[in-house]
Amino acid sequence: MIRWEYPQAQDGYWGEITSTIDWCEENYVVSHYVAEWSNTFTNSIFISTALYTIYCTRRNKLELRFLLIGLAYCLVGVGSWLFHMTLKYHFQLLDELPMIYAMCVPCWSLITELIATFTGPTKNKHSNGKTNTLSSVKQVVIASLILLTASTVTVVYLIVKNATIHQAFFGCLIGVVAFSSAYMVMTFVKDPQHKKNLHNSMMMGAIFFMSGYAVWLMDIHLCKLWRFIRREYLLLPLGLLLELHGWWHVLTGLGIYYYIVCLQYLRLITTDRLQHYKLIWRWGLLPELVPADYNIGTPYSLTFRGPREKAKPE
Repeated sequence: MIRWEYPQAQDGYWGEITSTIDWCEENYVVSHYVAEWSNTFTNSIFISTALYTIYCTRRNKLELRFLLIGLAYCLVGVGSWLFHMTLKYHFQLLDELPMIYAMCVPCWSLITELIATFTGPTKNKHSNGKTNTLSSVKQVVIASLILLTASTVTVVYLIVKNATIHQAFFGCLIGVVAFSSAYMVMTFVKDPQHKKNLHNSMMMGAIFFMSGYAVWLMDIHLCKLWRFIRREYLLLPLGLLLELHGWWHVLTGLGIYYYIVCLQYLRLITTDRLQHYKLIWRWGLLPELVPADYNIGTPYSLTFRGPREKAKPE
């Protein structure tokens, strides 16, 4: 009474599939109105973490760049929701293309800081952990070059319709952000506590990302095995737990959250504004930047899995 067999994959409400990718989850086996049930609703984690970073950005009065990052990743989650629900090509683009443009924002932010460091006065590079700042014109030029590159890749992808192009460029952007932020931590962050918090946040983000990438690959290359196990042993609804592309959404959503907090924290350090904020770890696990005088209503620690501090009503 608590498990039932999978029906055969069937046509659904949204009609013909026009996307260039159809994932391992069988279509319309749970609902007539949702093509891929798990792949659709797991985006709620992606969207909720993006919305929370937007809320924290506004509450903390951080720079516009972090609001743009949150909005872009929220758009990715919404686009992915619509894509997996309908398997329509135009929604597939709303899932894939915002991923590129969302990653361009932190890429631009870090590149401008690094260029300013290498071209600015040497005496400021290591004196107090504060980076130099490029002029607005130079920042706009760098943003334009990054946008032009992303637009070129977009046009090529739309013509060729080969997902490998999108995935490769997205991976390159991730690499630029990861290596640039790691270099800045090593170069500018001198305080051991700050460095430890940044390392832990980057480590957790990387673990979630790599775990998500691993299950994404397994979903693609071992699809027949997962479908066999789901249909013959797990049945519904337990089979939904073995929809690995859905776990990719969950894991990457969490990984992005950790990395956005890391970038915000690093930016406050390198611009010498951290005295107005503090980094907490809710329940000892989830990092969050809060104003220095903020009352925290949940159990938290000041280090990853550290001793708990007394909570106060928020």
